Amino acid sequence: MVKQSRGSLSKSTKRMKKKKKVTVSALLKTFDVGEKVILDSSHMTSGIFPRRYNGMHGKVLEKRGRSYIVGITDGGKTKKLITNAAHLKKAG
Repeated sequence: MVKQSRGSLSKSTKRMKKKKKVTVSALLKTFDVGEKVILDSSHMTSGIFPRRYNGMHGKVLEKRGRSYIVGITDGGKTKKLITNAAHLKKAG
């Protein structure tokens, strides 16, 4: 019997193959430093964060190139995630 792969995208690629596409406007969204955002994974594999952080709220700490560094609190610890604008939504 073959063991199932446990990579970072395991069980996620089936969800990403649905007929939803990433638009150009989603890639060109801009966020200010200090703005509150929601992590929302889109159907794009580049710049994606681990699946367990999907739906969490965070704050944009800085912009690095075309990506953003988002700080979230996970179990009392502050963690930094690097992701691009297609995977972020404005909170509230």
